[in-house]
Amino acid sequence: MSPFTVPERLDLTVRVGCSLAYESTGPASVLLNVRPRADGRHHVIAEALTLGNDLHSDEFTDSHGNAYYRVALDRGTNCFRHDAIIAVSSKPDNFGVPVLAAQDPGSLPLAVLRYTLPSRYCDSDKLINFAWEKFGAVEHGWTRVQAISRWIHENIEYRYLSGRPDLSAWDILQRGYGVCRDFAHLAVALNRTFNVPTRYVTGHLPDIGFPDPEGHMDFHAYAEVFLGGQWLTTDARFHVPRIGRVTVSCGMDAVDGAFSTIYGGATLTYFQVWAYQVPRGGVGVGDPLDLSKRMDNTWAVQFDTKL
Repeated sequence: MSPFTVPERLDLTVRVGCSLAYESTGPASVLLNVRPRADGRHHVIAEALTLGNDLHSDEFTDSHGNAYYRVALDRGTNCFRHDAIIAVSSKPDNFGVPVLAAQDPGSLPLAVLRYTLPSRYCDSDKLINFAWEKFGAVEHGWTRVQAISRWIHENIEYRYLSGRPDLSAWDILQRGYGVCRDFAHLAVALNRTFNVPTRYVTGHLPDIGFPDPEGHMDFHAYAEVFLGGQWLTTDARFHVPRIGRVTVSCGMDAVDGAFSTIYGGATLTYFQVWAYQVPRGGVGVGDPLDLSKRMDNTWAVQFDTKL
């Protein structure tokens, strides 16, 4: 544990999961990445994963520590479902962490050095001049990370359903709008220009203390920077500390964070994601989705009286 980490009491409960369907017209397989990562900031109370009609699968962990399933699809419709009840902290992102300076690359742990490098979607090498013009005078470390996040939040427009799989951070800077994936890529790339190890993160984000009037539930993408010996959250999409994140995967960019990768003749035909606060003990995995039991989507944080 980092000397700056404040032990967290996991005093809220969330239900997260997804339901997916793939239509296969020939030999095909899918690489599935939907299970939460082991993380001290949340604890899986119960979890269930259904892979079609007992489809053959191979489970493995990639080089970033993400849990994957390679599943051979049957011809026709293949249904997948992941459901989990998870304990999270009511404390917001980075709670209790002081303003930290960045480390010199020569003293960084070797395992995080790769997160300072350009990648397919985080083309930081194209952003060096822009980054230094905008943020070069800002104090190196958490202060600059926050300045980058604020600039993206205020200058890149969020447009729901505007995402494209071929756009890099440089492309989003030119286009001026995107989805959470694009905000994350730009934050990752800009921080990497200053040699701050930064990784792309995907997961679930319930609306605890931060209501979403549109009711969008989807996987969420953001970034984490390595400062003070630990990974800290920076989310330019919202630029406010959020509560209840459940991390699924991390890596260099969206290549490492895709919830599924299809090989062969198959198409994703159904997609549903859920992430919302529930009373502990009041909902089980596999239960029908019942938003009448939802405790979030309000400005006030609702605490479970049983805890």
